[in-house]
Amino acid sequence: MPRNLSQKIFVAGHRGMVGSAIIRRLQALGYSNIITRGRDELNLLDQAAVHTFFKSEGLDQVYLAAAKMGGIHANDTYPADFIYENLMIEANIVHAAHLAGVQKLLFLGSSCIYPKSADQPMKETALLTGTLEPTNEPYAIAKIAGIKLCESYNRQYGRDYRSVMPTNLYGPNDNFHPENSHVIPALLRRFHEAVQSNAEEVVIWGSGTPMREFLHVDDMAAASVHVMDLDSETYQANTEPMLSHINVGTGVDCTIRELAETIARVAGFSSRLSFDSSKPDGTLRKLMDVSRLNALGWEASITLEEGLRDAYRWFLENQERFRG
Repeated sequence: MPRNLSQKIFVAGHRGMVGSAIIRRLQALGYSNIITRGRDELNLLDQAAVHTFFKSEGLDQVYLAAAKMGGIHANDTYPADFIYENLMIEANIVHAAHLAGVQKLLFLGSSCIYPKSADQPMKETALLTGTLEPTNEPYAIAKIAGIKLCESYNRQYGRDYRSVMPTNLYGPNDNFHPENSHVIPALLRRFHEAVQSNAEEVVIWGSGTPMREFLHVDDMAAASVHVMDLDSETYQANTEPMLSHINVGTGVDCTIRELAETIARVAGFSSRLSFDSSKPDGTLRKLMDVSRLNALGWEASITLEEGLRDAYRWFLENQERFRG
């Protein structure tokens, strides 16, 4: 089906890592009518403001990439903020989109929706089958609610609201802050600083044996647009009305040791790399089952090393924002 490149598309959360990647993807495909609003222009927690925006814009599609996000410490310290703000953003946008007659919407969730002890690789059917990871349960509950919001408006009103659940993401516009970044930006920065200071050793927490899956954000954006572009018959034939979300990942994982060795190579660190086994490893494996997405005609194309080099290049060009 040919794309209508003149469609009016709202990307909520356009300044974030995923939202900005979706805009890059849409622009690369030739879409020219992309609508964005900064937090100072549109407060997504303000229901009346969101409804007014949707009523006045005449939108055709919505990518819901806006969310309150943070690491383990932030989630554990501010659980009320994480569940309230994410629930409000989702509810305001989905309901306003429906009232404004927007037929197509894509909600972006997170792999944390799955139970802590889910079988690996994690299938979409694992949703709501067990206890969530306690440290980010409020955030996960909000993301599950987002899936169910989309499904409920589809079932009651015949909307075409879809959901994608990414694995661990990295790439341009990631957070490289020294205290609250995720594993890839944290390690890229540590190895970069080790090279700059001629450090003889970099010590990594844990044994290095846990396995994780990582997806470059540009692949995530490509998958998001691919899922949004699927015709309704194809999408519905590969999902279920009450189990409609789609995992997005590479389907391949690596050990933390392998990740650290690759990042060391990317950053040009050639001294000693060691692991502190006295520190906790966390979950031993976390991998997404992406067979549903593969069956829908999409696979990741950016290799880990290629993606890491791109992320490191972006960090080098934007170091000033992460001073201190």
